[in-house]
Amino acid sequence: MDPAGTVDVQQLLRDAGPAALGVLLRRGERFADAEDAVQDALLVALESWTARGVPDRPIGWLVRVAGRRLIDRHHQDSARRRRESLVASWSTMPVEPAVSDDDSLALLFLCCHDGLDPSSAIPLTLRAVGGLTTREIADALLQSESTVAQRISRAKAVISRAGEPFRRPPADLVDARLPTVMQIIYLIFNEGHAATSGERLTRADLADEGIRLARQLHARLVDHPETSGLLALLLLTDARRSARVTHGGDLVPLDQQDRRRWDRRMINEGLHLLTAALAQHSTGDYQLQAAIAGVHDQAPSHSTTDWVQLRALYNLLVQRRDNPLVRLNRAVAVAHTDGPEAALRELDTLAVRLSGHHRFHATIGYVHDMNGDRAAAQRAYLEAAQLATNEPERRYLRAKAES
Repeated sequence: MDPAGTVDVQQLLRDAGPAALGVLLRRGERFADAEDAVQDALLVALESWTARGVPDRPIGWLVRVAGRRLIDRHHQDSARRRRESLVASWSTMPVEPAVSDDDSLALLFLCCHDGLDPSSAIPLTLRAVGGLTTREIADALLQSESTVAQRISRAKAVISRAGEPFRRPPADLVDARLPTVMQIIYLIFNEGHAATSGERLTRADLADEGIRLARQLHARLVDHPETSGLLALLLLTDARRSARVTHGGDLVPLDQQDRRRWDRRMINEGLHLLTAALAQHSTGDYQLQAAIAGVHDQAPSHSTTDWVQLRALYNLLVQRRDNPLVRLNRAVAVAHTDGPEAALRELDTLAVRLSGHHRFHATIGYVHDMNGDRAAAQRAYLEAAQLATNEPERRYLRAKAES
């Protein structure tokens, strides 16, 4: 048994919890019951391992404690045969149960079930695959613990009713569900990279978890260009993390960031992944977004950014996915290549769909500043500040209006 002081117990539990859940599910346990039992075991482990040290076989320890929880619950079950078979099966459980490398992939695809919307799939994925507690998820998402618990409970009920077997997802299911899986991972990361609301601009735990899940997905589907594109996008975006926020927690815009603080190791890894993905000649949305992030990351300064290339990449992205937020970002590239007036004309076409979004008004302010219309820029920045729900963004926008 290792002393608790020599290991990060919480990180170990995050890694071991999903593995233990996979073992239970492969033994035929119901998803909702198994997930609850593992959560109980994780809480016991946190107290026990912190006080007494980490056992030599942490996954086996969790599995056996979770198994006892399942037996305790089934003692109240009227189905005597089910209870007796469960006790018998756990009495012959090996000390170190077999852990499959496919479990993390199977869990990801199970938690991103077609019947779940992102508001349910995200917390379930964070708990079952990420190993976070309900309290940690609630803190990260700025929601009440009861709300998160209810969403997780409903999500588990949906999966239980579906009766989907726990297995490495077959090729047809991978093809059908992969877009949803990647979207959930991206949403988890993006909430960490640019928090929707609250006092902090970023939430490192969510950003890190999104990257970890993207790595898991890429490791299992290494030849799929879009899983490479997704991981590349997250790395190329997160590489700027330390330069995006001052020590006081204020936002630092891209054009003012100290690029020497960008993580070159992450940038190089992201560019390598992107190059390999694009070489497969099956370009997707995440690869294009990663390419856009890569153009910014490779520019020595904001003034040397290749805006012509960025506009071309945004044009390709619009052709694939005509999303108003994509067009909003393209308008910035248009401002730098074709001039502010051209960008303002493009922004006018987005007013109906994005008038309630603070980034729309912030972009208008930016373009008006480029055009030398300070009064119009101030009005736009103030409107953006009123709509922003993240406090550092709100402070930045108010400062832009006053400067």
